[in-house]
Amino acid sequence: MADLSEAFQTALRLIATLDPNLIGIVLLSLKVSLTAVVIASVIGFGLGGALAVYRFPGRGAVAATLSALMGLPPVVAGLVVYLLLSNTGPLGVLQLLYTPTAMIIAQVVIVTPIVGALTRQACEDLLEEYDEQLRSLGASSTEIVGTLLWDGRYRLITAVLAGFGRAIAEVGAVMIVGGNIDHVTRTMTTAIALETSKGNIALALALGIILLVIAFAVNAALLGVRHFANRLAYA
Repeated sequence: MADLSEAFQTALRLIATLDPNLIGIVLLSLKVSLTAVVIASVIGFGLGGALAVYRFPGRGAVAATLSALMGLPPVVAGLVVYLLLSNTGPLGVLQLLYTPTAMIIAQVVIVTPIVGALTRQACEDLLEEYDEQLRSLGASSTEIVGTLLWDGRYRLITAVLAGFGRAIAEVGAVMIVGGNIDHVTRTMTTAIALETSKGNIALALALGIILLVIAFAVNAALLGVRHFANRLAYA
């Protein structure tokens, strides 16, 4: 217990003194995850909105696949990206493996189905309410998608936050494609795994505390957005 108490105190001291190694890992994690979520959101909004409005052969299969990919195991996503970016893969010439860019790509693969599926559901719910009115005004399908995305913006914020929560806590995929290289591709989750195995419990605890704070902040933001949206709905 004494060792654990000492490690916890050291972890708090690392956070309080803004230890450069600790801050570097946190900033890289945030940079990778935020970039991936922005890219995934752009793709997911367009894909989800299109699936809700446009009618085409195979639409149901695409929607079902998108929903199924919400549960895509991160290690599988990492393996796919690794095979694409490896020297023998089709994108090997880009030399992106074991770089932050590879980690961003892996997280985009993981987050896009989450944002896309939640966007499709939000747009379909709104479409049931507004479809007849929008069609009577002569709105094109593209205009309808834009209107639904704007009207459902608070629901879409929750989708983005859910995607960020998944991205920031991800370990398997970024470990595979990033390699957990110190000062290059080491994120909070991969560093926690490594430092724990090395017995450096203090740094692992410090990173774990920060990760928990981020997770609580994301969940608080989700609740806040939902509460604000409900107040607007009943105003």
